[in-house]
Amino acid sequence: MYKPRFAVRCVLGAMILALLLGLVGACAKKERGPLVVLEWSGYEQPVFWKEFAAKHPDVKVDYVFFAEDAEAYAKLQSGFVADLVHPHIGWLQIYVENDLLQPIDTSKLKNWKGIMPELAAQGQYKGKQYLVPWEWGYDSILVRTDKVKEVPDSWADIWDPQYAGHVSIYDSAEAAVIMTAVVLGYDPWNMDDQQLEAVKKKLIELKPNLLGYWTDYTEINQQVASGEVWLGVNTWPDAYVAVKAQGVPVEYITPKEGRMGWIYGFAIPKSAKNPDLAHDYIDAMISVESMAEMANQYGYGAANAEVAKLTDPELVKLFQLDQPDVLQKTIFFKSITEEQRQKWTTLWDEVKAAP
Repeated sequence: MYKPRFAVRCVLGAMILALLLGLVGACAKKERGPLVVLEWSGYEQPVFWKEFAAKHPDVKVDYVFFAEDAEAYAKLQSGFVADLVHPHIGWLQIYVENDLLQPIDTSKLKNWKGIMPELAAQGQYKGKQYLVPWEWGYDSILVRTDKVKEVPDSWADIWDPQYAGHVSIYDSAEAAVIMTAVVLGYDPWNMDDQQLEAVKKKLIELKPNLLGYWTDYTEINQQVASGEVWLGVNTWPDAYVAVKAQGVPVEYITPKEGRMGWIYGFAIPKSAKNPDLAHDYIDAMISVESMAEMANQYGYGAANAEVAKLTDPELVKLFQLDQPDVLQKTIFFKSITEEQRQKWTTLWDEVKAAP
């Protein structure tokens, strides 16, 4: 007499089991990704995200590379679907104001507590965390010390005629405008049209000293190593590491006005299909081990101060990573508005087109 009830229970149990298995299958299917990362070439190395690989061994990570921030922004703005993007802090405001990013839930990041508050704050917009900083570093001047009579000690020195024909400057409106504003004593982020015109005039005055405008780090490294370029302007720490490794006599100076500084990090686009996986990937990238690998490979600063203990002491000394006030002494790039970026880009195009 109990068989029918038993049968019903069995049927119900089977249905529930099937439902649960279906849910598990759906979750598993969702987790498979692939995780699409809009990234700079070189950061796709598995050593950087091995924690993610261990946690999600069946998730494929697909990389789509970009060569400059404007390219990454344009891709997302045109509808490209990505789970992560690795932008410069200067682009953050434009990304958010154009509704291209979603806030990051830092409670999902076990390694978040190690991020330096000063850098974390730079990834916020109107109180929400849209970018998790990973690496930071400098724009400065890489000098062939055997080619020059005097090693410059100021950004203003790149205009000195003794370097005529042997200066190469990064082809970046943002970097050029900020550097020149600093030389002229302006606040780069609060300039009126008259000051912008003075910046333009000053940059045109630099042209007799220029061999050219560099666009790729391998290009400027080769030019400095060959001796064509004596002053590589707005170069990054990895340029010093790469050229010095070739036995070339170079110095990466600290201008008296201060080195310029940049911050890059990870953000999750609104288009992300795998936001949970994106959080796990970020968490892996901001682990001490991952950032230590990055710091030693490229000579960049890490967003976690603990990483300095695992960084080559020579790099720590050169890039002042052991100085507690290093962040305060650095002129960091900041988010700029779309209007500012357009004005600066137009100014830079006019400079390059000038005779």
